[in-house]
Amino acid sequence: MPLLLNADLGEGAGGIDLDVDAAVMPHIHQANSACGFHAGDQMSMLKTLQLAGRHGVMIGAHPGYRDLEGFGRRSMAHTPEEIAALLHYQIAALDGMARSMGLTLAYVKPHGALYNDMMKDAQLRRAVMEAVASFYQPLHLMIQATPEAEAHRREAAALGVPLWLEAFADRCYDDSGLLVPRSCSGAVLSREQTLAQVASLVETGEIIAAGGLRLPLAADTLCVHGDNPESIRVIRELRQLVS
Repeated sequence: MPLLLNADLGEGAGGIDLDVDAAVMPHIHQANSACGFHAGDQMSMLKTLQLAGRHGVMIGAHPGYRDLEGFGRRSMAHTPEEIAALLHYQIAALDGMARSMGLTLAYVKPHGALYNDMMKDAQLRRAVMEAVASFYQPLHLMIQATPEAEAHRREAAALGVPLWLEAFADRCYDDSGLLVPRSCSGAVLSREQTLAQVASLVETGEIIAAGGLRLPLAADTLCVHGDNPESIRVIRELRQLVS
């Protein structure tokens, strides 16, 4: 299966990011739409869905903690029941809008702190997986590709949840196969480094870590960012690499 490209979209209120989203959408396979809790609103969801439908792009819900002020980047404690309600509320909003437009929701990608917390906390990860499993229709769950990928696949399979494992096109990895924190120098790759990293993944299934080690990374999809003209150009080049 070739690598897919995904992008986080619809993160402005009132559809104000429409120009950015419109530039990104023709070059990706999967659109992760903010659902209103960390960013976005009913109009941004509508515009994202319209663009995705126009370009034949898969639609995913991008739910996060209820944290508009912190853009979903602040960790919050929740019980498994609260996690299920938190996710179902957001997923259902996007799903309902999509269905009314003749579109189908395909997957869920948690956002920000929820995504990071889930990867570190097995109980939270199970709560997220259970929430996706108990939604009324089958959905894929997108989580970070790590050295524990096979264990994560087994966790999800036990609950009947298919996974898409996500790598990051423009992020540097450490020698253990985890992302170098953004606070560290070199954490975000240059255009040339990004293209080289993705070319290596496509050709060999490996990434070259910060220390020079070649590490296998099982990835189904690549997260790309398109918030400026240069990054849009990189996305176009990445689409050619993975096609």
